[in-house]
Amino acid sequence: MAKRSIRIRAVGAVVLLALTASCGAIGSRREQPLETFTAEQIYQKAEVELESNRKPKEAARLYGEVERLYPYSEWAKRALIMQAYAHHRARDYEDARVAAQRYIDFYPADDDAAYAQYLLALSYYDQIDLVGRDQGLTFQALQALRTVIERYPDSEYSRSAIMKFDLAFDHLAAKEMEVGRYYLKRGHHTAAINRFRVVVEDFQTTTHTPEALLRLIEAYLALGLDAEAQTAGAILGHNFQGTDWYADGYKLLKGKGLEPDPIGTGFLRTVYRQMIKGEWL
Repeated sequence: MAKRSIRIRAVGAVVLLALTASCGAIGSRREQPLETFTAEQIYQKAEVELESNRKPKEAARLYGEVERLYPYSEWAKRALIMQAYAHHRARDYEDARVAAQRYIDFYPADDDAAYAQYLLALSYYDQIDLVGRDQGLTFQALQALRTVIERYPDSEYSRSAIMKFDLAFDHLAAKEMEVGRYYLKRGHHTAAINRFRVVVEDFQTTTHTPEALLRLIEAYLALGLDAEAQTAGAILGHNFQGTDWYADGYKLLKGKGLEPDPIGTGFLRTVYRQMIKGEWL
């Protein structure tokens, strides 16, 4: 996360430089309990651990101590959002979510509530890595990112949230495609069609739609449902004619003596009417 994104920095570079000396005093009295220090001193110590010493876990602990020892101070408010950030830096995503949600609950009208919601969303989004994993985190990331977009549309985090939302959405489509290919390779054509149908109907704006249409052609031809295969080819040709997916789909149809033609009566006929003819009712 870029430093400019953390707009609630209380000390800045100048104070951090000055703190190098002052922390020596704190460090020399390391045996003394934190209760003997002011909220500002503890907060500044956390800043040093986060930035200079690169110890986000220790920084998160110290930010938590600010809130514990001085719960009604302005420093506690600043420390709470920084605690969420430090936990996220340490990849302690669950703790980051807890701190971010507490900030939203305590300070819903604050300027940094948007950043807290964005951090909460990132705590889900940054765990989306392998397509093969359970998609529960992806759904949670989408919900949290949508909240940023809808609740804070004018914030500096909205644009990034939109981009990440699109990527997470694409990730869900990729999972459906992976399962669909698995079924298709093993000859479970009906199960495969059900997966590719989800992509075509629910994830039309993703990058996986043209391949899903090609795989539908394959599956329908294997089942002898030529009209449905032709309809899939018609949609593929209308929307993705210049792609290799269409070239392969057209070749499959021609190999059966068929042409792309929206003559099917199944769900693809409805998709064709909606996507190409603009008839939604």
